Parts: sequence; C-alpha cells; structure tokens
Amino acid sequence: MLILAIDPGNIQSAFILWNGKNIIDKGILINEELINKLPFNSDHLAIEMIASYGMPVGKTVFDTCVWTGRFIQMYFCVKFRRGKIEDHVSLIYRHDIKMYFCHSIKGVKDANIIQVLVDKFGDINMHGKYAKGTKKNPGFFFEFAEDMWQAMAVAVYHYDNFIQTL
Repeated sequence: MLILAIDPGNIQSAFILWNGKNIIDKGILINEELINKLPFNSDHLAIEMIASYGMPVGKTVFDTCVWTGRFIQMYFCVKFRRGKIEDHVSLIYRHDIKMYFCHSIKGVKDANIIQVLVDKFGDINMHGKYAKGTKKNPGFFFEFAEDMWQAMAVAVYHYDNFIQTL
C-alpha cells in the first residue's frame, strides 16, 4: 500500500512516497515539475489542506489552494485513465495533524511534530539528538529538509487513521 503525501506550496511542494514502513521516494520540487513527476503508482493520495482560522490571507495562500486542486485533479485523471477510480484521496488539515501528534493545537510548532516523528522512526545518537545518518549509513530521515517533515506527518497521519483501520 503506497501513500503519496504532499505538503503543497504556492511555488514548490514537498512529497513523500511511503509504504507504511519505508520511504520509497521524497523531495521538494517546483510545482510544475512535481505535477509531471508525481508517483502515480501510489494507492492513496494524502494532501495537506488549507483551512481558515479567521485571519486575513494573501495571494500565496490562494495560489497554494489552486496547486492543491491541480495535484488532486492530475492524480484522478491519471488513475481514471488506468481504470483505478476507486483510489483514495484524503485532505488532511494541519489542525488534525497537531491534535494527532501533540494532543493539542495551542503552541504546537513544526519542531514539536518533527520531534514526534523522530521519536517514532528516527535513530538516536549518543548525545540524545536524532541522527539523519550519513551517506554511507543513512538513517530513516536521511536528506530530510524543510517541508518534507510536514509531508511525512501527512503520510503518517493518513496511514494511522485511514489504512490501519481498514
């Protein structure tokens, strides 16, 4: 069961292709590149969705919403052509991720979610810090950067709440 998880952005987006145990592919790409490279062999698409919290937003937020829709549309178009219209798409809200990983939304930052992911999957070195590993000895989170952490949180949330419950 392959999950394609995306943390969309207005210009570039992070993605993770994960089977519930191993990361198959990951990266951060310009949106135009990602939409043409999406690993459509995945069984599920989980994408972080924007929600309104009552504050004014600008053009970048609306551009991100457009890209979210384009990723979903492309995913469905390719799946439909392959005759697999039953494939699952989930919109995952940041609020739900914070509640799931940290049991609160107040004061929860990206670093808190990253720490939960490291505790669950990461390697611990002798100083108590997580180790991404090295090129010769890569850890679970080797070469993780920026929004790939959020894409991984989306993948884990989707897996734990929608796939393991099947």
